Amino acid sequence: MVDFGQIALVSILSHLVFIAISWWALQAIRLEKLIKANHVFQARLLYILLAIFLGSTVSNFFLDYLQWSRQLPMMFQ
Repeated sequence: MVDFGQIALVSILSHLVFIAISWWALQAIRLEKLIKANHVFQARLLYILLAIFLGSTVSNFFLDYLQWSRQLPMMFQ
């Protein structure tokens, strides 16, 4: 049961870290040129949704890789 708690904590932290990194990376892109004038709220919402999408995708890859690397030794038992 304790293992599930640790996995949950690692998953939450991983998602938050990668969402923050995605947000930081998206700041380098100038989406203002693609957004219509006077649509600031929509532009900010788009940045947030893109950061969540990218961060979650990268985090899921990282967590899958971590899980597979933990299961790999079982193949040689």
